[in-house]
Amino acid sequence: MIDIISLISMVAIPLFVLIVLVLGTFKRLPTYDLFVEGGKEGLTIAVSLLPYLLGMLVSISIFRSSGALDFVISLLEPVLNIIRVPSEIVPLALTKPISGTAALAVTSDLLKSYGPDSFIGRLASTMQGSTDTTLYIITIYFGSVGIKKMGDALKVGLLTDIIGIITAITVITILFG
Repeated sequence: MIDIISLISMVAIPLFVLIVLVLGTFKRLPTYDLFVEGGKEGLTIAVSLLPYLLGMLVSISIFRSSGALDFVISLLEPVLNIIRVPSEIVPLALTKPISGTAALAVTSDLLKSYGPDSFIGRLASTMQGSTDTTLYIITIYFGSVGIKKMGDALKVGLLTDIIGIITAITVITILFG
């Protein structure tokens, strides 16, 4: 038997589309023409975002393949040992602001290696949920509307990522450390 949450999740989007079409028709708007125009605009935006997205993906690949990630981890390891933070979590902390997909792959690897109920597994899961893909978001959103000056947004976004990482480490250490 289908429960109420499953039923709502199955009908929410089709019902929303139906309501928009009915309201548009009721207001005598050319709903199909507007739909096609929105599709064209979406495609134009997607094409304009490709250079930014490609640049971000190439940068991530170079960062990981060049050994720079391993070098950064080796530099941070003495400090991390003093504050009792596992160095295995650094790749996630560094990749999450850049790419959600790369961060999800790192989290998946950590969960496979250490298990979801381990300290590292819990920390990785919490960090995955408490930080955002700041550089990706700024690249896509600012690039799509042509904003060139993004310094303050970048600073605030990275600051919130750092706060999310510190909070995740603190909470997981208190609860499970």
